[in-house]
Amino acid sequence: MNLAIDIGNSLLKIGLFKNNICINYYEFDKDYHNNVKNILESNTILNSIVSNVSDSNKEIMELLSAKTKLIKIDSLLKIPFKNNYKTKSTLGQDRLVLVSSAAKQFPNNNVLIIDLGSCITYDFISVENEYIGGAISPGLNMRYKALNSFTANLPLLNPKKIDDRIGENTEDSIHSGVVNGIIFEINGTVDYYKSEFKEIRIILTGGDSKFLSKKIKNSIFANSNFLLLGLNYLIELNKK
Repeated sequence: MNLAIDIGNSLLKIGLFKNNICINYYEFDKDYHNNVKNILESNTILNSIVSNVSDSNKEIMELLSAKTKLIKIDSLLKIPFKNNYKTKSTLGQDRLVLVSSAAKQFPNNNVLIIDLGSCITYDFISVENEYIGGAISPGLNMRYKALNSFTANLPLLNPKKIDDRIGENTEDSIHSGVVNGIIFEINGTVDYYKSEFKEIRIILTGGDSKFLSKKIKNSIFANSNFLLLGLNYLIELNKK
């Protein structure tokens, strides 16, 4: 079996794959090392891979190296697309994996991957299987926190689904500004890519994708575990 691990800014997500099917999914917000150790002890895992936005999980990497064949995401990793990003060394592991997932699942397509996590990332791979680049902007919770942190009087709110664009009080104005601001941003970005590239497929993924997916006007395939599927594919591509 394969173990795919996504270590984000707030959660650790794990997919346990057998015959390229995710047979178990785990999500943890603390005690990462012991939880990974328990999964390794309870299952026969041959290969593993980690997408890690932080360098603070050295113990997990050492554990996986000792117990499995660990596929490292580095300059030697085989990827299923041509990388035209001008600063390849600065491309985040999560973005590289998302593009790999798109290249595997939607070959010979123009694909825009929108990942709604701590940050919102946009990544585009062309019908010629070339990764061009994209964009990065603040995510949903980051925008709420910024309004509270960088002003004197605005409260820190939890995300809330809204129907109106015009806020009639301060809290509703914040919700409208944050939520509608993201919706307008995504819809505008999608419109731009559709004007530049024909027959483009839009992928919406990430932890906040379910919260916002119904507000996005374009046809979208939503899969919150799109990154884990890409990690498993990279194991299969590199394990030999």
